[in-house]
Amino acid sequence: MSLIGSLFSGVSGLRSNSQAMNVIGDNISNTNTVGFKSSRSVFGDLFSTILNNGSVTSQIGQGTQFVGSLQDFSQGAIENSTNALDMAIDGQGFFVVNNGQGNFYTRAGQFRINDNGVVADIGGNALQGFRITGGTVGTTLESVDLAGVQSAPNPSTQFTLGANLNAAAADDTNPDSTTTFTSPVSLVNSVGEQVIASITFTKKPVAGRWDYTVSLPAGNGTVNPATPNNSGSLIFDTSGNLTDILDQSAASIGVGDLTLTLDFASPAASGQTVTWDLANAAGNSNGKVTGFAAASNTNSVVQNGFPTGILTGLSVANDGTINGLFSNGQSESLFQVALADFLAPTGLTRTGQNLFAESGLSGQPVIAAPNTGGFGSVLGSTLELSNVDLAQEFVTMIKTQQAFQASARIITTTDDLLTETVNLTR
Repeated sequence: MSLIGSLFSGVSGLRSNSQAMNVIGDNISNTNTVGFKSSRSVFGDLFSTILNNGSVTSQIGQGTQFVGSLQDFSQGAIENSTNALDMAIDGQGFFVVNNGQGNFYTRAGQFRINDNGVVADIGGNALQGFRITGGTVGTTLESVDLAGVQSAPNPSTQFTLGANLNAAAADDTNPDSTTTFTSPVSLVNSVGEQVIASITFTKKPVAGRWDYTVSLPAGNGTVNPATPNNSGSLIFDTSGNLTDILDQSAASIGVGDLTLTLDFASPAASGQTVTWDLANAAGNSNGKVTGFAAASNTNSVVQNGFPTGILTGLSVANDGTINGLFSNGQSESLFQVALADFLAPTGLTRTGQNLFAESGLSGQPVIAAPNTGGFGSVLGSTLELSNVDLAQEFVTMIKTQQAFQASARIITTTDDLLTETVNLTR
C-alpha cells in the first residue's frame, strides 16, 4: 500500500469524527429538551487491502467510516409540573399522537387543550387514547377530545333530614300558639334543577304526635296525593325517640323509610320517587328526627342528587386515566391514554419535535393501556427530562477531538514523507 493510501485513511478519520461531533453537539444542545433521547456514534472500519496473494497476515485497513448513530431510550429524570396534562412515562412505551394524517410516537408529554378542546402537544398533534363511557374503556383509538364534556345530572332518590320537633310546643288546638314547623329539603329533579321541597310538621293534641305534609313550591310541581306516605304522622316516645309512623289513614306502619312520589311541572321533568331515610338496618329510628323539649330546628339535610356540572379541572392516574373534575363536585373518568411500544425502538425514524415514526427496522407498534404487560405507568403533573449525561458527553467530545486531531496529523506526517520521497531525486 502506498503513502497515498495513508492520506485517505487520515481523511476518513476527519470525516467520521466530524460527523461524531455533530451527534455530540445534538445531544448537548438538547439537554433541556423534554423527553429527548440521546444518541451515540457507531464507527466501522473500511475494507482492507490484502497484500501477498491473499495472506491473512498482510491485511491493511483503509481507515474508518461513520456507520450511524444509535438512540439511547433509557429513562430520563422526572420533574414535577403544575399542569395536570403534563405526563411522563415511568418505564417502557411511547405516547401516541396524530397530526391528522398518521400516528407518531413520543416520550415528550407536554400536552395542553387546544382551541378545539382536543388534548394536543405544542405542535398541534392530538394525543390518542381510549374513550371511557359509563365506566367501560373503549377499544377504538381516538383523539382525546374534551370539548363539550359535562357531568349529567343525577336526580335525588334519597334524603336524610336532621331535625328536632319541640315536644313542649303547643298543639293545633291552641290557635294563639305556633303549632307548625317547616323543614326545607333541597332535591334535584331529572333535568338537574334544584327544587326545594317543604316538609311541614304540625303538633297534634295526642302526646308525642306530629303530623307531616310534603309539598313543592307553586309552579314546580305537586306531591302525588295518592301515595300513602306523602303525608302522615310521626310518633315519639317520652324520651323523644321516633317509635312509630302513621300513614294517611292513621294506620300504624312502624318505623321505616318513607317513599315519596313527586311530579315536577316546570321545567318539565320526570316524576320521581324519593326515599326519606328514617330507619336503620335494624328497623329502628336512625336518630335523625327527634322529639326533644327544645326549639324546633333543622340541623342537616343530606341527599344523593346533584345538578349538571361543567368541567373545571383534570387529573391523570397512574394507569393513564384522565379524570374530569366538575363544578357539581363530581369526578368522572373520561379517557385512558394509550401507549405504544416496538420490538426495536432504535429502528424508529426521527422526524423532529421529539417525534418518532414507524419504520421497517422498528417493527409495528404494539398499542395498549399503561400498567399492562411490559408497559410503564403514566405520571400526571410530571415531565420526563432529557436523558443526556453532560459529563459523559464532554468526555466523548474530548475523545472525538483528539481522534480528529490525530487524523489530521496523519495527513501532515504523510505529506512530510511524500516531500522527502520527492527530494530523493535531487
